[in-house]
Amino acid sequence: MENFVATVALTGIVIIVASLASGLIERSGVPLAAAFLLLGTALGPAGFGLIDVQLDSPELRVLGTLGLALVLFTDAVTVDTREIRERRRLVAVVVGPGTILPAALIAVAGVFLLDLPFAAAAILGAALASTDPVLLRTVLRAPSMPPTTRVALRLEGGMNDAVLLPVVVLATLWLGTQAPQRAEDWARPLVGLFLLGPALGALIGWLGITMLAAVRDRIGVRRDYESLYALGLGFAAFAAAEGVGGSGFLAAFAAGLAIASLDVELCDCFLEYGQATAEMLLLLAFVAFGASLIWTGFGDVDAWAIAFAAVAIVARTIILFPVLTQIGVRGLDRSLIALFGPRGLSSLLLVLLPVFAGVPGAERLFRVTCLVVVLSLVVHGTIIGVFLRRAGSPDPVAAADETITLDEVRALRDTGAPVIVVDARASRSHADDARQAVGAVRLPPDDPVRAAREQQLARHATLVVYCA
Repeated sequence: MENFVATVALTGIVIIVASLASGLIERSGVPLAAAFLLLGTALGPAGFGLIDVQLDSPELRVLGTLGLALVLFTDAVTVDTREIRERRRLVAVVVGPGTILPAALIAVAGVFLLDLPFAAAAILGAALASTDPVLLRTVLRAPSMPPTTRVALRLEGGMNDAVLLPVVVLATLWLGTQAPQRAEDWARPLVGLFLLGPALGALIGWLGITMLAAVRDRIGVRRDYESLYALGLGFAAFAAAEGVGGSGFLAAFAAGLAIASLDVELCDCFLEYGQATAEMLLLLAFVAFGASLIWTGFGDVDAWAIAFAAVAIVARTIILFPVLTQIGVRGLDRSLIALFGPRGLSSLLLVLLPVFAGVPGAERLFRVTCLVVVLSLVVHGTIIGVFLRRAGSPDPVAAADETITLDEVRALRDTGAPVIVVDARASRSHADDARQAVGAVRLPPDDPVRAAREQQLARHATLVVYCA
């Protein structure tokens, strides 16, 4: 009962602090992860002593498993397949050699600098080659971020875990206490990992989104429940794959990718709620790590560990500079893509998989990863902070793309283009004010998609929305 109350208290504290401090943290350029690691430290044994999370804590396992599954699912759902097709060469480079070669370089450093077995070094390389989408989120929202850089970093953060996860799973299986001894014994785990799990995930994603579209068209689905539906699909895909011996994480990613490829019209809440929930789970995990676990990385610090950490932090930059040059990405785009590679919670969650599996020596891999993540927060957090401060106020050109003046509306109508003026005020504001723009249609913000469909608004018209 005491642990339950502490867990509920932790959840409440994180949600309150995250909500109240979100604007201040974003404007300051301080990585969100760093702020919540410090919050965890304040709540942990070194501070108020309210929480003490260990590697064998069931709370950590739940947070880590659900957080990684939901992050993979929501990242895949937000993948723009049209964008991938248009920039397929850049995507192939960033997710291919831009992900695999740094992982290989880090693994080699693990063998020679840390004297690790090759399979253990492969786990470390894969975990530390993962760039953290949560840490990149603030910088990707910056209006001054060049479009090519934004696309490359967003797709890398959303897709490279799917490339690295199989390496971690296979190496964990190899090092496990019940590792297959014969070649034929590997058939079942390989089929489960690369075929059964992703196939089940894709099937659940396809069936789930098809059912949603059918029910929404015939009966209607409340907006708040459509947002919950996203979580249900991600967790159902994970559970189905794990139940048949596949990888639930790859299944969750495949389910999200299937939804993205179907290009079904989804309520914005479908994406936003899933991302918000995933981010909240990750923040909870950061607080849990910050209580004591993250600082264990400094317990084994020596010259070899520092040398390895340096290689792990610069490996991605060293690889990406020449690789991006080969495909014609130069100048500011090349510098930003190569420099923005923070390691964060995704690295910690990946390296926790062998810990949860009871792999001998996995605790050491976790401690090394903690060291690199803390140093990466300092190095990459500084780079991100400098960029955001130099970016300054929002770009007026970018802001102009989001707003339109009355004169521009009139000019657009004069050209004969279809223009629909939308009153999107909240229900209370709309009820308290009898004034309305001439010819405006009413789309309540709590369910705009259904309202637009019921009014049969033109799909290809320009929507001019006002909310005040």
